[in-house]
Amino acid sequence: MIIAVDGMGGDFAPVEAIAGCIDALKENNDLNFIITGPEEIINKELGKYNYDKSKISVVDAKEVISLNESPVMAIRKKKDSSLVKALNLVKEKKADAIISAGSTGAFMAGSLFIVGRIKGIDRPALAPIMPGRNAPFMVIDVGANAECKPKNLLQFALMGKIYFEKILNINNPSIGLVNIGVEEEKGNELTKSTYPLLKESGMNFVGNVEPRDIPTGKVNILVCDGFVGNTVLKMYEGTASNLFEIIKTEIMGSLSGKIGGLFLKSVFKNIKKKFNYKEYGGAAFLGVEGICVKAHGASDKIAFKNAIRQCVNFRNNNIIEDIKEELIKINDIQ
Repeated sequence: MIIAVDGMGGDFAPVEAIAGCIDALKENNDLNFIITGPEEIINKELGKYNYDKSKISVVDAKEVISLNESPVMAIRKKKDSSLVKALNLVKEKKADAIISAGSTGAFMAGSLFIVGRIKGIDRPALAPIMPGRNAPFMVIDVGANAECKPKNLLQFALMGKIYFEKILNINNPSIGLVNIGVEEEKGNELTKSTYPLLKESGMNFVGNVEPRDIPTGKVNILVCDGFVGNTVLKMYEGTASNLFEIIKTEIMGSLSGKIGGLFLKSVFKNIKKKFNYKEYGGAAFLGVEGICVKAHGASDKIAFKNAIRQCVNFRNNNIIEDIKEELIKINDIQ
């Protein structure tokens, strides 16, 4: 498998992206990488490692897309950027997948305009797997589409179902519609119109799910438009981060707290690991004609290695082909 890596995407580029590729090669010698970015910089970093030189090649890219640029304009204007070069490798079938920790907006725009969407999918969606109290869960969409139609949410549910089944090995996962109440009649025009479509879809639809119940992980897949999903994602990340900081401050604020903290050190370590984004690798961009995985902007080598593993699982499970086949079954109720 050949994976294109946006070498200049992310807070710690290219150091952590390259380290992640090197570590992944140690686990899976069937992998090959094409790293895009300024050739001199990438090669200098690669020179720090001993590895099979036939496994990693470099595609020179002089430009970098920053976080403060307009995503669509950046994709159109910066043809020599590390992200655009990596996306074109997938489009031209020179790579089987792409990983980027750079601008989410630019990555999504590029995946859509360069790689292209699956025929029949109106709106591709960003679908991260997130840690829950009882089990991991998915939120789809978390920012690719701020405004949606009911049929878009139906397609999100289908794509999420296929991905969740294949990657997490959970048969017939439960699907919920994010809403302000559990009653069928609750919500805005979008949710009220989407509810009957999901109900008639033949999927394991369990009804509306209020945001306070999302973190339990009792419902496997949470469907919503990108505006709501992005709000849920950022609130969830912020709450977890602040909670850990509050606990740390309280423990270190007194002698008794420090003593108690020593006894609970292993417990806190396990909890922190459970909520660590690095363990999940990245968020799949579902609905495009290629394997596109968005890694967290602060990804280190562990996160990159897990994102690489995610790409491998994506390909081995033929998820794109399954989406195309299953899409036919829901056409009649759209």
